[in-house]
Amino acid sequence: QVQLAESGGGLVQAGGSLRLSCVVSGISFSVDAMAWYRHSPGHARELVAGISSGGYTNYADSVKGRFTISRDNAKNTVYLEMNSLRPEDTAVYYCNGFPVLSDQSDLEVWGQGTLVTVSS
Repeated sequence: QVQLAESGGGLVQAGGSLRLSCVVSGISFSVDAMAWYRHSPGHARELVAGISSGGYTNYADSVKGRFTISRDNAKNTVYLEMNSLRPEDTAVYYCNGFPVLSDQSDLEVWGQGTLVTVSS
């Protein structure tokens, strides 16, 4: 059973930093690509950053140079270090696989997400 547990969100002023964590279970974590997504009201879900099993990373243009994705395969955990935060980064952040993980019924599996609020 796939489970995703995000944490680390909160309220921060513009220019501040946060570090998100996501513990993953139920998959062969070390061989799967992982990613962080975000969703804010009125906007489609956005792929923020991805990391391959070998550590290759890619980022949305909107966060390039400010966010860093990393993973610890020994802990089945993926991280998102967010610096120089902007009000437009306000969203619920989710981790998931890339592509998105699904259950035995082929339904997408998502965690509860973690809310990041950036005040101006």
